[in-house]
Amino acid sequence: MEIETLDELDDHLASGASLRGLRLQDLDLTGYAEQLAAHGDLTGLVVLGGTVPLGVAELLLARGAIVFPGIADAPVDPWRGLYFATDLYEGLENGYEQTRDAKTYAWFLDARLRTDAYCTLVRAIHDDSVTDELDEFVFGRSVVGIMGGHALQRDSAAYARAAGLGHRLAEEGHLVATGGGPGAMEAANLGALCRSPASLEEALARIAAVPGFRPDITDWARTALAARCAIVGDEPQAPSETLGPSARSLGIPTWFYGHEPPNVFCDVIAKYFSNAIREEGLLARSNAGIVVLEGAAGTVQEIFQAVTPLFYAEAEAPLPPLVLVGREHWTERVPVWPALTAIAVGRPMAEAVHLVDSIEDVLSLLSQPAG
Repeated sequence: MEIETLDELDDHLASGASLRGLRLQDLDLTGYAEQLAAHGDLTGLVVLGGTVPLGVAELLLARGAIVFPGIADAPVDPWRGLYFATDLYEGLENGYEQTRDAKTYAWFLDARLRTDAYCTLVRAIHDDSVTDELDEFVFGRSVVGIMGGHALQRDSAAYARAAGLGHRLAEEGHLVATGGGPGAMEAANLGALCRSPASLEEALARIAAVPGFRPDITDWARTALAARCAIVGDEPQAPSETLGPSARSLGIPTWFYGHEPPNVFCDVIAKYFSNAIREEGLLARSNAGIVVLEGAAGTVQEIFQAVTPLFYAEAEAPLPPLVLVGREHWTERVPVWPALTAIAVGRPMAEAVHLVDSIEDVLSLLSQPAG
């Protein structure tokens, strides 16, 4: 049982129930020595991060608990979980290189640290914390995953169409989830974040002045943050769980592709060190379907990763649709569709994979949110 707030801890301590098997995650245990001591043997209690004064730590260890201390010398808090865009872009006023996102990518790339056991532990704990909070965030939601290339420019008609798709999906009650990067991913997240077509049109006009993240991520991010502020205001950084029912836009990027900066148009961002965990997490949570816009190598990899569980699915299982958009792109320029149709012969997945000409053909193929 995980306890993530002091209120939960207080209730459990007041109940007199055993602490064995509890995980106290990122809590300030200042002043809790006496209450913890009253429970005697603390074997099986695990304390993960947070603030643990020396006296409390000594008590915990002496009574058999396991204490994972806070992590020093790392640019991320491994117990943090989900991020807001302003968390990752903290320090942008001094240039992108000074942001938390850029510093974390540099730390991740440092050859001296890549195989260091301490840093490996930090990354593993971080990604597990992200997964834990992401599961809570999407629970009970209808999630549509949108995939596509990072090179799509903000001033293009294709970008506007992708943004329009994200907006329509969010209006229908779906949580729009992307890989959280630039291009088609940013467009879908932007569309989902906007509450009206007029707001979306205004945002598209604002960000078109800086069409892509190359060569200057700083200007690209500043323009987007200004547009975000115009959409939602300078909202307080509320705990992510309070955004659950109203969230429309989710990004799941990775520092593995850290040269692609995260887009800011997500209600929350689940950023991972492990690309494998990140990709599987995005696909597995897209329970209402996956839409694939035009892309290259990374998008192709994601298509076949999504196809594998469809291929092996039982006939009785309802399969979320996989919709490829752009007939010429997926049959001629990047001929993925012929391979999909070949392996789908005689399999239940044949009814779940679709190729359409345009974004306008997508909505009717997706699973509809309950209610």
